[in-house]
Amino acid sequence: MKTLNTPPFHSHDLDLSSLRRYRLSRVRDQLKQRDYAGIVLFDPLNIRYATDTSNMQVWIMHNASRYAFIATEGPVVVFDFHNCEHLSDGNEFVDEVRPVCSWYYFDAGTRAEEKANRWADEIGDLVRQYGGGNTRLALDHCDPLGTDALRSHGITLHNGQEVMEEARNIKSPLELEAMRVAIKTCETAMDKMRTALTPGITENRLWSVLHQQNIALGGEWIETRLLTSGPRTNPWFQECSDRIIQAGDIVSFDTDLIGPFGYCADISRTWICGEDPPNDEQRRLYAVAYEQIHHNMEILHPGITAFEFVDRSFKLPEQYIPNRYSVVAHGIGLCDEHPAIHNIEDRESSGYDLVLQPGMTLCIESYVGAVGGHEGIKLEQQVLITEEGIEDLTTYPFELEWL
Repeated sequence: MKTLNTPPFHSHDLDLSSLRRYRLSRVRDQLKQRDYAGIVLFDPLNIRYATDTSNMQVWIMHNASRYAFIATEGPVVVFDFHNCEHLSDGNEFVDEVRPVCSWYYFDAGTRAEEKANRWADEIGDLVRQYGGGNTRLALDHCDPLGTDALRSHGITLHNGQEVMEEARNIKSPLELEAMRVAIKTCETAMDKMRTALTPGITENRLWSVLHQQNIALGGEWIETRLLTSGPRTNPWFQECSDRIIQAGDIVSFDTDLIGPFGYCADISRTWICGEDPPNDEQRRLYAVAYEQIHHNMEILHPGITAFEFVDRSFKLPEQYIPNRYSVVAHGIGLCDEHPAIHNIEDRESSGYDLVLQPGMTLCIESYVGAVGGHEGIKLEQQVLITEEGIEDLTTYPFELEWL
């Protein structure tokens, strides 16, 4: 097995100023296109994209103690958690840091409505000051107390998540450089997992290797716990457990890893535990998943629409359709991002069309497991759409000897 080596990669090796300028300009371009006065962001990944500031991201996801106001024409104001103003020091694109006014119930209790009104007063003042009479404000995530309070100021609210997803979907060369670092970090951690995969290890202990290596190499966190073995690989989306992995079990996993610079490496592989070769059924499942991934990569090119892509995509054999993966492909950046390209079977209920453009990064997905089958195979590859076709960003090898 080839060992992947990632040299140390420090923040001074990436032009963060240019990275920040590009991302903020993408957000403001989207605001201008929609004639919005600005945007208020609560989602920590949206805040990270627009301001390149970060603070306890997983905790902030469920405790609204941090938000940002970005004027279309005007300042970037970060409202940060208690005594955290220093976290934006040195970031030339953050014009002001203010203390947060939070009203989620854990923090505000019975004063939640009062604090929501106080928050809306401050945001309303910013809209009036920098909106030039425009009171159309984008907002990504906010509970009813906040939205009601903002509307009482005569502000009309619009879909801020649309703004951010559209801003995030075309990657700059510097973003791609950061993403490649995240992928190298992830693949180095996968190598460590491969070495640790021996009969008798538990799923949880094996999964912990990915986390440890990610943190050691400057990564940040992991979004899921999708590693299973043997019969727990089918159906998919079970999370790792204390099951002891036996010789001959296959192990399927999906990294969902947030690496250095906050970029995601979303790679899936399936291995076998022990020295014995896979059995015939494992080989058959793997061959279908491998063919699905590579067929769909081959037909992907700039200018194709999502519907065209799905129409031409690999058709799973009938017995695997009920347990199909949720999408054929999805966008990737700071996390799983727009678009979600749904299976043809789900077009009527969930599908939407768009043109796939150069600069988009996608993850091509496959899960193959029959209903009632013993095991299932998960594979996933991260790619860049270029002017000429695609660039495969993932370098970790497949199990070609299984084919």
